[in-house]
Amino acid sequence: MIFSFDAFVTDALFDRSGRAMFALGDGTVRLQTPEGFVTVEAHGGPQVGAFGGGAVLASAVHPSGNGVVTGGDDGKVVWSRIEGGEVVATLIAEVKNKWIEHVATSAASGLIAFTAGKEVHVRDVADAAFTRTFTHEKTVSGLAFEPKGRRLASATYGGAYLWYARIADQKPALLKWAGSHIAVEFSPDGKFLISSMQENQLHGWRLSDGKDMRMGGYPSKIKSVAFFDKGNLLTTAGASGAVIWPFAGANGPMGKEAAEIGFSRDSMVVRVAGVDVQPVCVAAQDNGKIWIAHMRNGRIETVKAEKGASISALSTSADGKWLAWGDESGEAGVVAIPDISGPREFAG
Repeated sequence: MIFSFDAFVTDALFDRSGRAMFALGDGTVRLQTPEGFVTVEAHGGPQVGAFGGGAVLASAVHPSGNGVVTGGDDGKVVWSRIEGGEVVATLIAEVKNKWIEHVATSAASGLIAFTAGKEVHVRDVADAAFTRTFTHEKTVSGLAFEPKGRRLASATYGGAYLWYARIADQKPALLKWAGSHIAVEFSPDGKFLISSMQENQLHGWRLSDGKDMRMGGYPSKIKSVAFFDKGNLLTTAGASGAVIWPFAGANGPMGKEAAEIGFSRDSMVVRVAGVDVQPVCVAAQDNGKIWIAHMRNGRIETVKAEKGASISALSTSADGKWLAWGDESGEAGVVAIPDISGPREFAG
């Protein structure tokens, strides 16, 4: 299924039931139904229920698994979903005169976190009165919950901070590394934290002892990373192919080399995703093409061969059966992920 939304696709996600959701640069959210997609005016337009504004800047699946939480350039955080057959948009929070550029959620703890300049704000879906604010010296450029949802990592200049998300007064742990950190991601087992940097490299820390890892060699900025294969592998964008780092074992990628697959001479991988339960990664290029690769048998198969605008959003459903993508021109799609687990076929 291919769609045209006529707006930059900020993010593509799947809810708990496997329905696709798209967050767009025109301030709307599109939710999949059996009849097609419905529109939620989450951050823009004069329609009834709109909260005003212009663009969705960040999104994450709501902790309940129903619908999507979005942050906009209107300073608002909105929960869009379908309840009882009706489209509903609820204002979760508002920070005046600030952009909400990063959103993170945790199904495990029921918490929602978002950034507003130098601040990180936390809300609890089970307690409307709960609020926490964590202030940084520099602008926060990335946000992620650990798998258990108790700690929160924030990326900023000079490293990453670790906060206990429910504690009001605390001194956070600082994982220090010189440079500007623009995104963070926990490994699925919670043992490692990975940071994407402005300087075309990744940096990582083993959380048990704070030992850090240099993960460099990229020709461009890493805009996307994804763990897959039950957390044993990490795939990243930022090169002419998908870069794969090994994370099995207590030391993760320490002392190991990354592998690059799907090398292209005329394009760069800009977005990646993975299938959690299989050694299958998904890579999207700046020329609009998308392909999948199996890490055991070496099979690579194209799932979107048509060239177009650079892919700006990419995700897979929890069951690994569906792929959602969107690009900078507003084109988007939901496609079945083919089974490439069999042996590679050779023409003879």
